Amino acid sequence: MKIIKTTFMLTVTLGLLTSTLTSFASGCVPQRLKISDNHRFLQYEYGQPFFWLADTGWLLFSKLSREEAAEYLQNRHDKGFNVIQVMVVHDLAEKNYYGDTPFANEDPTQPAVTPGHSPDDAQAYDYWDHVDYIVSLAAEKGIYMAMVPVWGSAAGQVKTQGNWAKTYATWLARRYQQNRNIIWMNGGDKKGTYLPQVWQQIGQALDKETPDNLITFHPFGGTQSSTWFHQASWLDFNMFQSGHRRYDQKRDDVPAAEWKGEDNWRYVEEDYARTPVKPTLDGEPSYENIPQGLHDSNQPYWKAADVRRYAYWSVFAGAFGHTYGNNAVMQMHKPDSGEGSYGVRDYWDHAMNDEGAGEMKYLKQLMLSRPFFERRPDQSLLAGDNGLKYNYVIATRGNNYAFFYTYTGRSFDVNLSKMPGEKVKASWYSPRNGTSRPAGVYDTSGTQAFQPPGSEAPGNDWVLILDRI
Repeated sequence: MKIIKTTFMLTVTLGLLTSTLTSFASGCVPQRLKISDNHRFLQYEYGQPFFWLADTGWLLFSKLSREEAAEYLQNRHDKGFNVIQVMVVHDLAEKNYYGDTPFANEDPTQPAVTPGHSPDDAQAYDYWDHVDYIVSLAAEKGIYMAMVPVWGSAAGQVKTQGNWAKTYATWLARRYQQNRNIIWMNGGDKKGTYLPQVWQQIGQALDKETPDNLITFHPFGGTQSSTWFHQASWLDFNMFQSGHRRYDQKRDDVPAAEWKGEDNWRYVEEDYARTPVKPTLDGEPSYENIPQGLHDSNQPYWKAADVRRYAYWSVFAGAFGHTYGNNAVMQMHKPDSGEGSYGVRDYWDHAMNDEGAGEMKYLKQLMLSRPFFERRPDQSLLAGDNGLKYNYVIATRGNNYAFFYTYTGRSFDVNLSKMPGEKVKASWYSPRNGTSRPAGVYDTSGTQAFQPPGSEAPGNDWVLILDRI
């Protein structure tokens, strides 16, 4: 009887697992996310690796219609994005596409809800019904929603601070506690010292009401969540905002010792060394087609090569994924939006096909092509100078493979004696189109110089792959 029972249970378990995996492959989200056993990555609840590839669709809930939201989510799904970072409430008085506001009297303790939820009945379809629809639609497409309950500036608009944040966050969490594809993103472009009681109340309420949904904190530009909340029990993983400035565009409101310029890999290094161990990633690097420095449209605009550099630098440094952003898409800029913000020069439905957006999937493809959970940063693989600023070469490895990223396509030396086995096969991987070309077979002894294809120049970026034979 024991053997029969065990066989029966195994058959049922495998059947359920097969059904779950088939369901996931078809697009829907059957699995919650969790922290990996080594606390460096995210994974699906049944153990498969999850590489976070997010897009900042900040104003999705307020600016797009149901049909436009479907178009946007399908585009992001087709480009390999699996997370959308979005503001639930950007402004207390804002109205969505259908003219609905989130709160009565701009009071977060009074969500403006109506009986019914049919989009054909303007009196029934409210702000929260629209959020419900988009969250469910995203789940059907295999997309997780990283939702900011209330943006930092909106939190500052609340007339009576008190315990409103706890009341609102509790209501919000209970409304969406059955949605497996929600990740909570506390904060919203503010330092943890701004309204600290608000962030603690929100974090604690979300953690209490939705313990199976992950929570992080979106901080101010040039800062990281770990500075204030690393020890908080509600913070499951760290997030930093490397921001939109060049090396020479230092923020006056960030101490000189903390300023990292464009070296977003330095934030990862700091978080990687903290205890207890928690995953980390760049939740807001420079956006494609936004002015360098953010506010002056006379400055050069960040391009696809720049967003690739931020992505590979941070992930190779040890981040568990990466967030991409586009100026027109993040604000869902439309012809009727007026001038828009940050010198925007395009509309969302055209800009979502910009070059950099289509290239992010090649990073995800590469990181999932080798054993995932064993990967770690390892600059000791590089022999000699790692380089400064744009010439910086960064290395990451697993037990039997290693990746090296160069943004300028400059030559660099590798300490092959650090690699396992007797020989390694080398290849060059293009972050621009995801193709590979062979680069020879080498003995694992001494050092070896590697010269990427093409001429050395910013944007001629390549990944050297070494695989043990």
